[in-house]
Amino acid sequence: MARHSTTAKKATRHLTPTTRHPKSSVSITPRQREILRLVALGHTNREIAGSLGISVRTVEVHRFNLMRRLNVRNVAQLLRQALQQNLLPRNFGTK
Repeated sequence: MARHSTTAKKATRHLTPTTRHPKSSVSITPRQREILRLVALGHTNREIAGSLGISVRTVEVHRFNLMRRLNVRNVAQLLRQALQQNLLPRNFGTK
């Protein structure tokens, strides 16, 4: 009986999400980090481009590269993954 419960624990351990996260397994550039912060604050690509003095297309490329690197498909997943990977501080709204 004890063996069965041990086997069950081992099997379900992989199904239970962990709350511990490594420092970060993904590295991003300082510019990508700044764009990520502005996206998290709800800024549009045009607003980000204007505040950083770059083209809208450059912002789009940075966002695309971030999403590809983190293997996500939308902004909600991007922000969740960025927080889990510690790419975005919990208090990202302050600077």
